[in-house]
Amino acid sequence: MNPTTTIVVTTIQEPTDCMQTLAHRARAHQLQWIVIGDRKGPSQFTLAPAEFISIEQQKELPFRLARLLPEKHYARKNLGYLLAISRGSDCIYETDDDNAPTDSWCIRSVETDAHRLERRSEVPWVNVYAAYSSELIWPRGLPLDHIRRPFAEDFQISPTLVRATAPIQQGLANGAPDVDAIWRLALDHDITFDDSPSILLPRGVLCPFNSQNRLWWNEAFPLLYLPIHCSFRMTDIWRSFVAQRCLWELGYELEFHHADVRQLRNEHNLMRDFDQETVGYLRNEEIRQILESCNLSSGRSSVKDNLFRCYEALVQKRIFGEEEFGLLEAWLDDCPSVGADVAQAAASPA
Repeated sequence: MNPTTTIVVTTIQEPTDCMQTLAHRARAHQLQWIVIGDRKGPSQFTLAPAEFISIEQQKELPFRLARLLPEKHYARKNLGYLLAISRGSDCIYETDDDNAPTDSWCIRSVETDAHRLERRSEVPWVNVYAAYSSELIWPRGLPLDHIRRPFAEDFQISPTLVRATAPIQQGLANGAPDVDAIWRLALDHDITFDDSPSILLPRGVLCPFNSQNRLWWNEAFPLLYLPIHCSFRMTDIWRSFVAQRCLWELGYELEFHHADVRQLRNEHNLMRDFDQETVGYLRNEEIRQILESCNLSSGRSSVKDNLFRCYEALVQKRIFGEEEFGLLEAWLDDCPSVGADVAQAAASPA
């Protein structure tokens, strides 16, 4: 198998049609694939080449975080990241069990050809969906007072195609893309985005990104951490804000590219989603300001320290409780300490 790229998925379902499609692509490209289970859900996930890690096996992993993570929580996906890192992966592709690769899905490179987003104003938020669709649609996590801003008023896309290193890349999703509960309650319908070229976001401009159809390369691996002590609907969104802030200090730009998956969305209680997103509607701009004011250091050697400083600032402002520190510290300890013994521990029955 290709030792450099690993798929990481978490699920509480038997293999879905979307996962069947992903399995076909994984076999074709000889990709490793880690599936993280939870207390609720199947005791096994039989779909080659997926390797199912049950919750009992997870507790036997030699990671501090494995003994601290709560059950029935999406952030158990952190253990999948650590396993992939421990096995020498250079790239992690994360997705969800309701995302099916399309014909355009492929193994991407950290070197990407893209157009840069150029600022026409000092507005710090961009709705990337507006660069791929003329419809009123916005990504989950975009502040509500920005959803109707005309894209062309604040930004333009450079006509020059550039080659850039982008260790974090977000692909869009056709069908039922990642949006907030307000959009689904008021406007819900299938979406097909334009197949426009990739774009790079400049320093100082944020767009929320999610944990579906996302690629991470090793320089950005510490930024994979999904926080635990926050709303379920905000864990990947708030991670995206922290990751973008730290990415700037690495000297890189965040890349978005055309939809190469189709989401056949699992059933959701939209009012419950709305309730869990409310804290984001109220505090996402505050979080941006907190992160913008953080005094971070440049360079790859500082990425872990920068991650900690970001969470330290967010805890001080009570975005997270102090209990987040213990899990974050375990994550930071586990990142450099993972080793070859992990593969044997994961493969052994509990």
